[in-house]
Amino acid sequence: MCNSSKSDNLSPASNDASSNSSNSQTFKVTFLPYDKTVSVEKGTTVFEAANKANIYINSICGGDGICGKCKVILDKGDVDSAPTTNLKREEIQSNYILACGAKVKEDLQVLIPTESRLEGSKILSDEDARRFVSALSDEEVSSRFKLEPLTKRIYLELNLPSMDDNAADHERLYYAISEKTGFENGTTQTGYKVLQTLPDVLRKNNWKVNCTIGHRGKISELVEILPGDEKCENIGVAVDVGTTTIVAHLIDLKTLKPIGSEATYNSQMKYGEDYIQRIIYSMQNEALEEMQSSVVNDINGLINLLVTNHSKNLHDITAIVCAGNTAMTHFLLALDPSNIRKEPYVPTANNIPVLRAAEVGIAINKRGLLYTLPSVAAFVGSDITAGALILGLCDAEELTLFIDIGTNGEVVLGNKDWMMCCSASAGPSFEGSDVSHGMRAARGAIEKISISKNNDKFDVEYKTIDEVKPRGICGSGLLDCVATLVRNGIIDRTGKFQKDINDDRLRKTEDGYEFVLVWEKDAEIKADIVITQADISNLIRSKAAIYASVSTLLKSMEMSVNDIEKIYIAGGFGNYLDIRSAITIGMLPDTDHSKISFVGNTSAAGAKLALISKEAFEKANDIAAGMTYFDLMCNNKFMDEFMSSNFLPHTNVDEFPSVLAELGATA
Repeated sequence: MCNSSKSDNLSPASNDASSNSSNSQTFKVTFLPYDKTVSVEKGTTVFEAANKANIYINSICGGDGICGKCKVILDKGDVDSAPTTNLKREEIQSNYILACGAKVKEDLQVLIPTESRLEGSKILSDEDARRFVSALSDEEVSSRFKLEPLTKRIYLELNLPSMDDNAADHERLYYAISEKTGFENGTTQTGYKVLQTLPDVLRKNNWKVNCTIGHRGKISELVEILPGDEKCENIGVAVDVGTTTIVAHLIDLKTLKPIGSEATYNSQMKYGEDYIQRIIYSMQNEALEEMQSSVVNDINGLINLLVTNHSKNLHDITAIVCAGNTAMTHFLLALDPSNIRKEPYVPTANNIPVLRAAEVGIAINKRGLLYTLPSVAAFVGSDITAGALILGLCDAEELTLFIDIGTNGEVVLGNKDWMMCCSASAGPSFEGSDVSHGMRAARGAIEKISISKNNDKFDVEYKTIDEVKPRGICGSGLLDCVATLVRNGIIDRTGKFQKDINDDRLRKTEDGYEFVLVWEKDAEIKADIVITQADISNLIRSKAAIYASVSTLLKSMEMSVNDIEKIYIAGGFGNYLDIRSAITIGMLPDTDHSKISFVGNTSAAGAKLALISKEAFEKANDIAAGMTYFDLMCNNKFMDEFMSSNFLPHTNVDEFPSVLAELGATA
């Protein structure tokens, strides 16, 4: 089907461009409301044109034509559109097209509607999460490790050589370093480039120098020698390389105090919402270098912003520590990620040696060092290692459960004596992507919702991020929604709508039943905001994967929920999660709420701790090496647990006594 709005009304400048580009078979695509134009060849999809223009359009499938999320409005021009069932009749009549299925054949003007845009996400505000995100200043955490940064700059005034003291320059320098730091000569090495410049630097600066020393396991490297200046700064960067968001923290490595932090959406999202889609894209398009450039450019952009905002110098950044899932680490380092998604799921590397940051394109000091925290397995990455490090799981006396909720749900169970971990694909529902009006936790997202009955009619109350008109509903709001639907008997324990309810909000469409959360007149988008039967089914499967992972680990160790003394929930999604709702739908175990803590971005916090503590960095390696990976892929017990968890809250309600009491007869 071809959606058309002829280009007669294009501006004169655009008409000139069109006449010129017709001969070369290239056309201009202008994206509104950004007013950004890009030239592309005939046959390029609108989705690909947006990628070229660095404009994000919502998409779960990365442009494969499956998800139907990349809806845009054809404002001017004409396209060749592939047939699709992902557009409703009224949308087609309003000139909506799917960006991934619309091929450019002339100059276009495309409007990206509110629901298809990516806008700023909410800043973490949960006090419990803030305590852990700011763990560098938390005495309880930092006291566990000696605070000695991975790189340090040492000011030295060397004795001048003489006929009585004619030691070689290199040996003289090593002796001075050893005297000041306690390093033995045999534990320090020097790079060739440093050795070449050594005589000149020493003599031109009257034997007063700054030496940058970097930690490389049992060896310390003389990374750089500079003219002497006691005021010379030493700065490090800790980065959480997330699938969705990349966060960078600038740290003063002399005072060990934070300087500032910045975050950005991961530009790789245009290749797919989850990392499996991105691996497929990189394989099919031989685009590993492109994928790496995308991540590195994001990191460099954050570093440059931090340096500019805080009046620092890139040359003074001598170390960077990165944490992320295994796939994102592979993309960062341009390591082949293809085997991560193929049996037997073997990464290129879990433990990465220390590298020069410049080798992967990160623009700090040219000889600055890149440290990557170790992963555990293909689906349990260094973000989980960082979390276990910062939370002190390796030192805990009590049985502790650590859950990182995202597209993948990673779970760690254990204490100082043992740790087991697993990963289950929770899908994108928790991030709002796999839901009709789902969205990320950004401006206008419904983050809390409740339903009550008033005179036989249902009233819906909600809270949006930034308290503006709603654009959609994010993960925490979706869990609230399902919980309040089941509490009010609008859906049963299987998640099915009760069709005998007489209320305008519950209605049948050609795609099945849906419940109206926000009427169009109250929304920012030009549609009612609804939750559908399919949305609820997706959410139930997602929560079931989390609970089944926890249950399978516990039963494999012949333990129960009652044995768990602490539960930590990590990830941006967890910060706004209502514990009662999460237990009501059966995502979290039914336990005392006081045992549960939201701990925020533990990946970034763990990377920061490793940056300022060599001991903590080495401990991270011990944690990864000592953690047992429990594979759920072909585990029959997990499949049984998963099937049992596909109810609200569970087929065995006895596992959820507080929910049984809450729902009463409906359970």
